[in-house]
Amino acid sequence: MASDINRVVLIGRLVKDPDLKYTQSGTSIASFSIANNRTYVSGGEKKEQVSYFNCIAWGKPGEIIAQYMKKGQRIGLDGHLQQRSWDDKDGNKRYTVEVVVENFQFLTSPAGAGNGESSGGSYTDSFSGMNVPDDVPDSGGNPFSDDDIPF
Repeated sequence: MASDINRVVLIGRLVKDPDLKYTQSGTSIASFSIANNRTYVSGGEKKEQVSYFNCIAWGKPGEIIAQYMKKGQRIGLDGHLQQRSWDDKDGNKRYTVEVVVENFQFLTSPAGAGNGESSGGSYTDSFSGMNVPDDVPDSGGNPFSDDDIPF
């Protein structure tokens, strides 16, 4: 049976500080949401649409995100979508879809690392286990400006 494609690439700002928890077996998992803005023109008028995405990051990447990222900071991530279901307290079936983060890059200086924008690569490259592809060139600077994501 062939696999289907399930890839997500997002850039956004954290809606609130990440929440780090541990499973019964001791595996860490960080949960957080990002806001992602899309600008478009309708009837000659510039408009914005904000979408919110729930994300989870397992293990060391989740610990790093929880340690260094705070509300309002920009992050780039890629991963896949995952759907979960559960029964609520009233016995109703509930569903959610979330982004499972596989790779990420800080696009704002991590908390405690000073103010200002970062080139991104210098932070993720300094952590082991980040799964940063070897073939991604270092642009030598952040290719995005604050105008690209209008908050």
